[in-house]
Amino acid sequence: MNWPIGSGKEFKGVYDRETKTVISYSDTEKGTKEGTATEVSVEDEGTLRALIGDSAADKLLEEVELLDGASAEFDLEAVQAGDLTPVCFGSALTNFGVEIFLKHFLKMTTTPLPRKADIGLIAPAENEFSAFVFKIQANMNKAHRDRIAFMRICSGKFDANMEVRHVQGNKVMRLSQPQQIMADERKILTEAYAGDIIGVFDPGIFSIGDTICMPKEKFMYEGIPTFAPEHFARVRQIDTMKRKQFVKGIEQIAQEGAIQIFQEFNTGLEEIIVGVVGVLQFDVLKYRLENEYNVEIRLENLPYEHIRWIENKEEVDIEKLTGTSDMKKVKDMKGNPLLLFVNSWSIGMTLDRNKGLVLTEFSRN
Repeated sequence: MNWPIGSGKEFKGVYDRETKTVISYSDTEKGTKEGTATEVSVEDEGTLRALIGDSAADKLLEEVELLDGASAEFDLEAVQAGDLTPVCFGSALTNFGVEIFLKHFLKMTTTPLPRKADIGLIAPAENEFSAFVFKIQANMNKAHRDRIAFMRICSGKFDANMEVRHVQGNKVMRLSQPQQIMADERKILTEAYAGDIIGVFDPGIFSIGDTICMPKEKFMYEGIPTFAPEHFARVRQIDTMKRKQFVKGIEQIAQEGAIQIFQEFNTGLEEIIVGVVGVLQFDVLKYRLENEYNVEIRLENLPYEHIRWIENKEEVDIEKLTGTSDMKKVKDMKGNPLLLFVNSWSIGMTLDRNKGLVLTEFSRN
């Protein structure tokens, strides 16, 4: 939607496709924090060339033509429905195009919308307080080994002194140290409203997808889809004396959603299999375990490329389930049974040999 055109001493500006105008910025004057901005329609070529010069104007018009031909027309309703994604180019480092982006963001975004729960839609203004945990982050402050659960307030008003129900844990509690985080700054909150994001201290009880609501209520919001990993490796710690740190570290990183961990079926955490979407996540896992938990690991790549959740696990006897020789039975952190396969042919053979078995490529937190 916004496209930067040029960046030099003579000219820098942003093309706003919605209004078909270029906003040209002068360099910031000495002793001031802001420069000046001039808005010109791209259809007024004479004024445009007089303002920015022929060279910059030629480049601008060429890029505008490319942009108009390569992308869809802006449609606010389609954006708000999630059918169209606008693209804004800029630089927060140089503060180039940021103000225009923020103005358009306010125009494009909606007020908080109802969220789907197992009892129906929860309206943000008509229901009492409820929230949804969408992110867990450990060791944001290494000195304190803190762990923060981020939640979006879906309805009502939050008060720091109120009691709430953690639905998945079936526990009534107070949310400890509610705060808003902006970059490296933290601000303790006393209240917040639907649409706000807050972080609370997590002693290890929250997971991505958890629902928080009033003590007298008990419903669950629809979870976040968990995408199937495509790369797998067996993970072992090099120093066996650091088993406790190893298990704690790998569990906490998995709870953040950065990796997925699995165990051999009918075993404990003696053997840990890690699944990731991209191989660089293995490097991130190794780095974080070494730097945050002081644990060195060894990764042994596994040949599996496909994983499937058993959708009708209540109707299937996992012990008697038969598959191909390269199929592997595992379970996730919540004890759900899963199957690993080397190729798609093995998936088809397993389905053929176990009538009634239903496998799915996705799960929900």
